[in-house]
Amino acid sequence: MQNDILSSLTRLSDAELVTRITGLVTRERDATAQLVAHLAEFDTRDVYLRDGYGSLHAYCCDALGLSDGEAYNRIEVARAARRFPLILDMLAAGTVTMTAVRLLAPRLTAANHREVLDSAHSRKKGEIEAIVARLSPRPDVQTSVRKLPTSMLDAVAPAGPTAPISLALDLATSDPPAASRCIVATAEAPPAPRAAVMPLSPDRYKLTLTIGGDTLEKLRLAKDMLGHAIPSGDDAAVLDRALTVLLTDLARKKFADTPKPRPTQGNETTRGNKTRTRHIPAAVQRVVWVRDLGRCAFIGATGHRCNQRRFVEFHHLDPAALGGEASVDTIELRCRRHNDYEGRLYFGKRRLDGVKACARRVSCAMRDAGARREACARRRPRTAGNPSSSRARSGTSSPASRPTRAGPEN
Repeated sequence: MQNDILSSLTRLSDAELVTRITGLVTRERDATAQLVAHLAEFDTRDVYLRDGYGSLHAYCCDALGLSDGEAYNRIEVARAARRFPLILDMLAAGTVTMTAVRLLAPRLTAANHREVLDSAHSRKKGEIEAIVARLSPRPDVQTSVRKLPTSMLDAVAPAGPTAPISLALDLATSDPPAASRCIVATAEAPPAPRAAVMPLSPDRYKLTLTIGGDTLEKLRLAKDMLGHAIPSGDDAAVLDRALTVLLTDLARKKFADTPKPRPTQGNETTRGNKTRTRHIPAAVQRVVWVRDLGRCAFIGATGHRCNQRRFVEFHHLDPAALGGEASVDTIELRCRRHNDYEGRLYFGKRRLDGVKACARRVSCAMRDAGARREACARRRPRTAGNPSSSRARSGTSSPASRPTRAGPEN
């Protein structure tokens, strides 16, 4: 049955597929709102007790087949909707999500529920957590650091004699560090730990991550070396300084961003740049990066801009392979996926794959040639103080001692 559905979908056009997906999402939202409303009424009755279940959560999991998370979310939202029926309309319209309502429910009151729900309109989970932190601010965490248990280290790092010693770092930070922040060990490390950011209050955040012993030593050394500038040894202030230096260094490497950039040859940042080259001048990169705010500037057919910041690349609006100019008006930022997408629109997938394969072959050939030159140079060292001695060892003669070939007489 499902295979038949998948095979039938391959015959749909792009517009038909988008229309069907939009309709399915609308029906799913309406069904979710209906389910929440029914659970709100179901919670007021003793039906689940009569059927032998000790709680509504147990009934949802065992009788309805919902997971623990699905049951918990729907029950919490149903109880909030019973207090504020406006939630049902917003769920059906898709202006708020189940997760948003669950996070905001404990902070909703008769006086603020409309304003708070309106502020959560089409917000992501991180933005909802920031609203929660604004409604219920929490104090900064306190400073401490400890080594993770061995069993937790085994889950974080691969086993072996060279596996790094990992530590859990819990740091509350913000742009202007003003109060003491913290390093606290996490209770349980996941198999693939990632840094987690949790809002505590307006402009205050708790950063949790696992670091190795070398990183911890670098942090301690940085705190000692900054003792004159940061006598308190505030970890957030040290991290802020380190990130500032890192961003400055990355900007200098990516597009030669310096306080006093070198003057450009000619007007490289205008439309009149006629240099036919794949190279993008640093002056052009600086202007484009600031203009596009370091984000992907691709705009879709519906007018939506991508705005991705990871894996951003400089993109030729007119392909460089077709003689496109490298000027401010013809260069924009693209994420890697959209840069590849537009390349396929111009050249087609087969053509693009061939260009990439050719570029890889040329790169490998150049790398191998460089390795061979370095190997030859190591096999035939030349003495700096006495060039003639190296020539003698290698069996060559100086230009003055070489016999001259007799040329034709004039």
